[in-house]
Amino acid sequence: MSLRFVPSTAHPTHVSPETSAPSAPGVHDTLRSRLALSSAPSDASTSTSAKPQLQSAHPLEARLVQWRETQDNLKMEMLRRQFGIAEPVRRGMELKIAKEGEWRPAALGGASGVHKDILEGRDCEIGWEDVFVGNELREVPDFHTEMESRMKMNW
Repeated sequence: MSLRFVPSTAHPTHVSPETSAPSAPGVHDTLRSRLALSSAPSDASTSTSAKPQLQSAHPLEARLVQWRETQDNLKMEMLRRQFGIAEPVRRGMELKIAKEGEWRPAALGGASGVHKDILEGRDCEIGWEDVFVGNELREVPDFHTEMESRMKMNW
């Protein structure tokens, strides 16, 4: 493992097509608005049969995602070098428990992820994902239906 603090310059080769912001459906996304389907080769016979490649992600967006992952990897590698393998393993287990253990019915607002943010050291940040979680346009199930499915009582 290296102590890289800047992500590599490799860009993703495939992105999923989205017409709006990924966390807020229906909201205009400025980074993706001017990007369209790339044109196929100029040959007319191949242009009708070949599917165009979708270019729907701005390079800066991919770079920011890689930046956060690189910072997390650097932090865990420094902990491993300083305290041994037990410290990153313990923090990984705590993070997994916090992700899976935090549940609140959607009728009460759903899980907030505050425990995960504290363990990752991001409790003082407010990002786009904190405000728009992606299910704003979905109908919220009632409390009893959600509890029955959670407790596997929906037979």
